Amino acid sequence: MHKKQQIILGIDPGTLVMGYGLILIQANKINLIEMGVLKLSKYKNHPERLQLIFQKMESLIRTHKPTAVAIEAPFFGKNVQSMLKLGRAQGVAIAAAMMHQLEAIEYAPRKVKQSITGKGNASKEQVWGMLQRLLDFEERPEFMDATDAVAVALCHHYQNKNPLLAKAENPTKKTTDKKQTWDNFLAQNKDRIKIK
Repeated sequence: MHKKQQIILGIDPGTLVMGYGLILIQANKINLIEMGVLKLSKYKNHPERLQLIFQKMESLIRTHKPTAVAIEAPFFGKNVQSMLKLGRAQGVAIAAAMMHQLEAIEYAPRKVKQSITGKGNASKEQVWGMLQRLLDFEERPEFMDATDAVAVALCHHYQNKNPLLAKAENPTKKTTDKKQTWDNFLAQNKDRIKIK
């Protein structure tokens, strides 16, 4: 049974720019509360950036009192140092949520895009355009990290709206059947299979 009113905080973690977005769900109506970014590029010290991420999370949680936190999971890149820093930023955001007894649910970027636009490979502009229509706002943010964060929050709402879908597609739930996992990987990556 869902609460009558929910506030979902969406986070697009980053060590240069962290996007955040808050949506209010009340009686099947979804409203945008706030979206924005925390700019961190002027701070050269990585631990200082992490501290600022934690402080921003604290401020957002104390001000808006969200009932849920959704975080975009990092995508896998080739630069190991960037991945390590991004993982730390995500960990700090999760820790801040947990300090307030809020579970932070992760969603893969592809899952977020698919839940908003119907296409897992949608561009940031397509996500922004769909969010404008769904949430009825005009502004184009300076950084798309803000709309990405709103998309993560909305993805979380959609997943919880249909508990069966959420359970079947929960990105944090790992299957223990290695054969099924390998079969799924092969099915999803046919273009990567090379037959000699």
